[in-house]
Order: sequence, then C-alpha cells, then structure tokens
Amino acid sequence: MNNFISALLNPDITFIRYAVIAGIISSIPFGIIGSFVVVKRMSYIAGAVSHCVLGGIGMALFLSTVFNLTFITPMIGAVIFAVFAGLIISYAQIKMDERTDTVIGAIWAIGMSLGLLFMSVTPGYLDPMSYLFGNILLITKDDLLIITGMNLIIVAFSIVFYNQLLITAFDEEFAKIRGLNTNAFNTLLILLISFTVLLMITIVGIVMVIALLTLPAAIAGLFTVKFKNMILLSIILCMIFTSVGLLGSYILNLPTSSVTVVFAGITYLGSLILSKFV
Repeated sequence: MNNFISALLNPDITFIRYAVIAGIISSIPFGIIGSFVVVKRMSYIAGAVSHCVLGGIGMALFLSTVFNLTFITPMIGAVIFAVFAGLIISYAQIKMDERTDTVIGAIWAIGMSLGLLFMSVTPGYLDPMSYLFGNILLITKDDLLIITGMNLIIVAFSIVFYNQLLITAFDEEFAKIRGLNTNAFNTLLILLISFTVLLMITIVGIVMVIALLTLPAAIAGLFTVKFKNMILLSIILCMIFTSVGLLGSYILNLPTSSVTVVFAGITYLGSLILSKFV
C-alpha cells in the first residue's frame, strides 16, 4: 500500500497517476450511462458495440501501417465503428424490432472478425490481447485529454436531455403519448452507450466492458429506488472498483482489468446476498 502511494506521488512515474485519473473521471459517465443500461436491459447492445469496435481498431492499424495513414489512429477507427454500430442497432430497433437481436448478434460477430482479419494482414506483430483485455497503465497524457473530452461530451448530453432519456427509459408508451420523439432519444442513448464503451475499452478492454458498465449500476439498484441516487452510487462504486483494481494489481502483480472486474463481480455477489437481509 505504501509503495503504491509512493509510486503515485513520484513525479517520475506518471503512468500510474494517469491511470488513476482516467479511472476516476471515467467513472462519471460509466455510472450515468450504466444506470440507463441496467434499467433498460441494454447490456447486449454494449457488448455488440464493444466487440464491433475491434474492427475499427484493426482497420486503423492496417491503414496506418500499410498505407502510412498515420492520422487514422486506433481510437479514430474505434470511434467510426462504434458510431456506425450504434446507428445500425438504432435503425434496427425502429424499423425491424422483431429482428433486433439478430442484427445485434451479426454486428457483434462481424465487427470482431473484421478486426482480427485486418490485424492478420497487417505487417509486423500485433497482439489483440491488449485491446481485448485493456491496459489502463498504458494511458498517456494525450489519451487522458481524449478521455476527458469524451467524458465531457457524454456528461453534457446526459444532463441536457436527462428528463427525456429518463421518461423514455421508464415509460416509453407514456412518452409517446406526451409527444416525445422516443426514437430520437433511444438513438441518442445508444450513441452515448457507444462512446461510453470506447472509454471502457481503455480501462478494461473489449471483453470485460459489460461487467464494468453493468455491475456498479446493478449493485446500486439493489439499495436504492431513486434513479438519481442509483446514478450517484454507481459513480462512487466505479471509482472504488477502478482504484482498488489498480491498487490490487500493483500489489499482486496481476492484470489491472482482470483484478478490477473480479473485485466488482465479488462485490456484486456479496451485495446480492446482503440485499436479501436489508
């Protein structure tokens, strides 16, 4: 513990501070959007977007290496595929509701397969494991600025359209009766989920995105009935999970993302049992 604090305060070891800051500030959109995901049971959409994003990462690595298009970074490729996947899923929900699950499954499989194909034909050795399971310790100052910017966008939209998103999430039929364009706000929510997934990939990787997006909100939902309290508690839990994950991985010399998700999972199971007696 003391060694971790010393490393955190050491001016020459910046990557640990960047990791802690990224985890804390990202917990805000994680808590907000995660609460909507749990309430609307949209975790499968987050999973599809996160796996589809690998296609954008692979494409960016291929174009930057083979065609020297260095301005197309993995993050840019991920953003393109995330937005594209979000829009397709939203269109499927509006126009072909009975086949949405099929579309989501197709996006999930095709996006991930494209990513692996692009990586396989890219010269040099590319290890997809860092993208699949993430490494928060690799965050740079530039990455932190990007994460902060994306955080501000997600939080701003969530605050401005909070009431509309809330009523759409809890009573979509009533929202339609009141003249609210529920299709537009469902699309907005899916796009916000897509951007939140992009942030999570940096923290825990593609495979573990669903866990960190849903577990804090699921735990919060066990102990509070007010949605705003659920969001606040989700944010606090996200901050705790990411911070403890970093601390645990530093002490035990284990992968940070795995420690984070395992700790969150154990906390959820414990909370589930505890909630039966509270």
